[in-house]
Amino acid sequence: MTQEAGQGPVTGATAGAPPAPYGQPPYRQPAYEPRPQEPAHAPPPRTPQPHAPSYAPQPPALHPRAPESHSLHPHSPQPHTPLPHSPQPYGQSPRVPAQASRLPAPQASLPAEPGLAATAPGAAAEAATLSLTLSGEPETGPGAAPAPEAPALGPLYVVGDVHGYLDELREALRAQSLIDEDDHWAAGNTRLWFLGDFTDRGPDGIGVIDLVMRLSAEAAAAGGYCKALMGNHELLLIGAKRFADTPVGSGAGTASFQAAWLLNGGQRTDMERLEDHHLQWMSRLDAIAEEDGHLLVHSDTTAYLEYGDSIEAVNDTVTETLQRNDPDECWDLFRKFTKRFAFRDQSGPQAVHDLLARYGGQRIVHGHSPIPYLLGQVGSEEDEDGGAPAVQGPHVYADGLAVAMDGGVTMAGKLLVVQLPLAD
Repeated sequence: MTQEAGQGPVTGATAGAPPAPYGQPPYRQPAYEPRPQEPAHAPPPRTPQPHAPSYAPQPPALHPRAPESHSLHPHSPQPHTPLPHSPQPYGQSPRVPAQASRLPAPQASLPAEPGLAATAPGAAAEAATLSLTLSGEPETGPGAAPAPEAPALGPLYVVGDVHGYLDELREALRAQSLIDEDDHWAAGNTRLWFLGDFTDRGPDGIGVIDLVMRLSAEAAAAGGYCKALMGNHELLLIGAKRFADTPVGSGAGTASFQAAWLLNGGQRTDMERLEDHHLQWMSRLDAIAEEDGHLLVHSDTTAYLEYGDSIEAVNDTVTETLQRNDPDECWDLFRKFTKRFAFRDQSGPQAVHDLLARYGGQRIVHGHSPIPYLLGQVGSEEDEDGGAPAVQGPHVYADGLAVAMDGGVTMAGKLLVVQLPLAD
């Protein structure tokens, strides 16, 4: 006996009874209980059936289609597009965010998942391309966005020893159009390097440091930079502040930073105005740098070779030495950076070659030794009687490999600010 539509289950009590008239329910049919209605948009729950019978519904067959840039899943069928903000119809893959629609054409393929029909041509490749794009790898090819260009480098300038002569520094910077009348940066993307020795001998070393620190921030905001090297007088001032009269060993017997600082033109007004942020700034200065083939250092000495095999190693060693705060180590560093005249004699070109071979560059640019003193025109760097010949500009020597930049402002000379490369 077959069960007709609308009839209840066949039981023993009704097996032999005649069929009910058309339209009437069978005998002892259970009371009708309406099934709860689920929202039209909610998909029916999918209960895993490990032993599903042969009549279980099968997933719809997939048909070949052209790849579309908005599909995330390589096996998604293509039903009608749902209305905006409507839930996804059952069986569809979620819609792709807007940014995924700009993916390049598919370039690779992925294997089909087990148990599914063959993937439509190009769909797996589309998913592979999307996976690579979302992984953060840079896109290449005709459709890729061009890489951002590096900012253009401006002209390069260097400044010799300042030694507290703030007014002369302002005048020299204005003459090169690097600052305006209010002492603010006016040079755009220009690169400016100070070769060290900001304090001592002159009247306002702390004012010089304040100006250089401010210009550094203003230049960076304008797309350029203003940087500075560690000079021996920065080491001397740091040591005098930290260690004062603490005895240190020297070749001439017992010495102290305080005594050496006063002997080398230390100004008490600078010490009184020296603050922690000045000390921190000086303590982090580099000792050596290379720009456009110019090896920039403060001192005309080969002592840099003792502190590392690269520019980075030298700078790290100097910084770490100051951080250890050992008076004898700091004194040894100061003493070696005070040496001079390594490039002046017949062996000078070879000394320059040694530095260039180690650290790079084609020419070395230094301060430290005033040009009149370097040329033997005065007996010492403390000569302040104004008897030395006037300095007109940098001094090129050592077979053209070295450029001296200390114009002798402390001996009525000139505070030099020049553009590199020099117009030889």
